[in-house]
Amino acid sequence: MRHSAFIFDAYGTLFDVHAAVRRHAGAVGPDGQLLSEIWRAKQLEYSWVRTMMGAFVDFWQLTEQALDHAFERVPSADRAARQDLLDAYWRLDCYPEVPLVLKALKAEGARVAVLSNGSRAMLEAAVKSAGLDLVLDDIFSVDDIGRFKTDPAVYDMATTAWRLYPQAVSFQSSNRWDIAGATKFGFRTVWINRAGQPDEYRDYPPALILPSLDGLVETR
Repeated sequence: MRHSAFIFDAYGTLFDVHAAVRRHAGAVGPDGQLLSEIWRAKQLEYSWVRTMMGAFVDFWQLTEQALDHAFERVPSADRAARQDLLDAYWRLDCYPEVPLVLKALKAEGARVAVLSNGSRAMLEAAVKSAGLDLVLDDIFSVDDIGRFKTDPAVYDMATTAWRLYPQAVSFQSSNRWDIAGATKFGFRTVWINRAGQPDEYRDYPPALILPSLDGLVETR
């Protein structure tokens, strides 16, 4: 089946979530990698917990809260770098293959979009900074429904807006839990396993596993 729509998770899939700390590594100190890992883990954890609680706040607030917690966990990291790290998160580096892959999909007639936990302001800033604003057809943010992934309502935003059956959509994410949620919803899923992690959620397997977005066009 040739899929007519390709929808991408943003953070970790299109944009490198560790780029902010890497950009300011000298200021943060030698434990920057640990800080970045905790920052990301807590950012996600807070989104899941708040969805289960029914206590939504936008992803930017969670990003700030997660960074503050990471600093508490890594006292060797210099808190003076906090604002620089937050500013950098608005213009994260995209992975090198991303622009070419998205353009190639568009050239073949597919619709292309982002579907993310990120706030709309965050996503628009990141997309523009990476030069992807002229390639994407749409940006779907959980701001519109007040729920985070893996709530099925998040994935349904795209199918409702584009009037598609889930089976017509190829969904790409670097997050295995996100792939599980999208698979259960009915999307064809591609796990972009950039970090070479072991598989999990085996009862909701991806249709395909790739180490990057390279090769995606050939699989459509």
